[in-house]
Amino acid sequence: MQASLRDQLAVRHPELEWETEYHIAGTPVDVAGTTDSHLYLLELEWRRADPADNAAKLFRHLDEETVEGTTVVLFQIFTEYYQLARGGVSSKRKNAEFVGRIATETIDQLTYRPVEFELDPPKRGADRPENWEEIADETAVRISNLISDDEPES
Repeated sequence: MQASLRDQLAVRHPELEWETEYHIAGTPVDVAGTTDSHLYLLELEWRRADPADNAAKLFRHLDEETVEGTTVVLFQIFTEYYQLARGGVSSKRKNAEFVGRIATETIDQLTYRPVEFELDPPKRGADRPENWEEIADETAVRISNLISDDEPES
């Protein structure tokens, strides 16, 4: 899944250098796109028990190691695992988004963006749905549009 998102974004944003398992203070981030002035991080929340903890760890590292002149955007990508049957999203997701909003308010040059990944992820060992690549492509388009909206006017 990481490679699929990386490859789709590399086609849409060749000005960025894309890689999987990008490390910030020893913590791996699923996908990253970099330039001299921007760092776009993608953290895919498939079925994580505590996505707020993962985000908080990244924000702590970014706060400690802020790179001067670098704009950091974290896309925290949530699968349908975090959707409630009765509507709305789980408290796990709400907590992660809250941490993201607070981090954006307190860390200069940081933007947090939650993103939908409209797939019900299989449990460990089960096969992905047949249309997973199409859903990954749609997610990459949403992220690409957000990156394009973030780019300065020429």
